[in-house]
Amino acid sequence: MFLIWALLATAALANVEDLIGTWTTKSRDVITGPGFYDPLNDKLLEPNLTGISYSFDDKGHYEEAYYRAISNPADPKCPGGIMQWQHGSYTVFGNGTMILKPIAVDGRQLLSEPCRKKTGYYTRYNTTEEFKSFSVGIDKYHKIKRLDLTRADGSVLHPMYLAHQPPKMLPTTTLNPTPMGHKSKRELSSQTGFRLISRDELVNPDRWWWLGVLMTSVGGVAFFYS
Repeated sequence: MFLIWALLATAALANVEDLIGTWTTKSRDVITGPGFYDPLNDKLLEPNLTGISYSFDDKGHYEEAYYRAISNPADPKCPGGIMQWQHGSYTVFGNGTMILKPIAVDGRQLLSEPCRKKTGYYTRYNTTEEFKSFSVGIDKYHKIKRLDLTRADGSVLHPMYLAHQPPKMLPTTTLNPTPMGHKSKRELSSQTGFRLISRDELVNPDRWWWLGVLMTSVGGVAFFYS
């Protein structure tokens, strides 16, 4: 009996059809698509509240949007922020494992510490993700579909709720094929002070040290919900 239950549970976890749609965390303010990333002007659009959103279609494409606060131990009232956007293809295996492989040149990341620096750092972003399992069910409190994703290391993302079906996504093909080396430092007119890091800066050891310190602080991320 236990073996039958285990097989049924695995089948449920690996049901790709359950994934189709746009999912977002409780704030419902972070949604994939043109409201988060504008590929024509190459800029990320800051939501009012932090959160996470994933979208999956029925052809093996995905898109994700992250907006997170970064704790500031020196001044807890003035946290930093990080925005990330990626899209690409996903594969679900029979055991429920899921791999998300992004289009490397399209991903974007924006790091900002407004109380310490006048400029944020806008770069390309490329991270393949592996999830140990996923499950979809009806949330007992909100009475809507809920998606739970478990990373390969066993950590669980904040629950996400169905926001759009069919999913709200940008075109699934490569949007910005220009290599990193062809991009230069520039000001983002719609986000005063934010600029794109040049290739020379990216290979600067001091820059990588600073970035490593900042990314380590992501462990203290706090999500703010309405």
